[in-house]
Amino acid sequence: MHPAFSVIFFTTLSGAGYGLMAWIGAIAFCRYAEGSPIEPMRVFAFAMLAALALVSVGLFASTLHLGKPLRAWRAFSQWRSSWLSREGVMAIVTYVPALGLLLGAVRESGAAMPMLLSAGVSVCALITVVCTAMIYASLKPIPAWRHRLVVPAYLSFALLSGAALLPVLASVRFGGSVGIVAVIVLAPLTAALKLAYWRAIDRTPLPVSRGDAVGLPDRELSVFERPHTEDNYLTREMGYVLARKHARKLRLLALTMFAAAPLALALLALAVPALSWPAMALAALCVLTGAVVERWLFFAQAKHVVTLYY
Repeated sequence: MHPAFSVIFFTTLSGAGYGLMAWIGAIAFCRYAEGSPIEPMRVFAFAMLAALALVSVGLFASTLHLGKPLRAWRAFSQWRSSWLSREGVMAIVTYVPALGLLLGAVRESGAAMPMLLSAGVSVCALITVVCTAMIYASLKPIPAWRHRLVVPAYLSFALLSGAALLPVLASVRFGGSVGIVAVIVLAPLTAALKLAYWRAIDRTPLPVSRGDAVGLPDRELSVFERPHTEDNYLTREMGYVLARKHARKLRLLALTMFAAAPLALALLALAVPALSWPAMALAALCVLTGAVVERWLFFAQAKHVVTLYY
């Protein structure tokens, strides 16, 4: 598939924003459950605003690949059958508990409502990431996307990105150390998920053959004349080719950036607290860069079954 950079940046930025939002909501929930207020409030507000900004920029980027972005609102009407529509609905719904928790409009209502909002922020953020992943995991004509590890990988990248950003935007008093420990745990886990996914798509052939494509199943066919005389939409968008040698180099680069480097930097931040902020700032940059490379590969290596005909 032809990688659309608007979608790559959308899934990377919004995933990081929702991951950060999920961590913030979880920390706030634990604080309220313990009976202690969120503090320092200024740090909490800054981190939540950053998460909302990442989500908003990502959602805006998602409209850039549309032919007529002004009609994007129509996607919300198909939530019963479309994962794209469900993602849009959940993206809007997630703003409600996030803004409610940020503005502190219910502080005078006791601890129950803030706890509910905190849990709602985390749950809604993760559900939105699942909806984004299911847009691809539900497509039968692209076997590489319809894999059981696609949704776990999207969730893992979101939580890893959010955890890496948390110590940069928040203080130690508001979950900074939680983010460092989470990166140490999630970086190798995410790497393991991607290695398993890449191994699976490399070894699994397309579920249909060229004979199936033209209505002659169980027959070996060879192409002596192409069905087109020049490039068209299908050959440009569905027939994108990535050489295996480039894929291997890009996979190694992605693993280094989103797993190996952040893990080493998080361990450094844990061992030397004085270097925690610059180390985690660099770790967050590495995670986001690695996520962009990984997401580019996710699209570039996917084969649409229509290429059997073309």
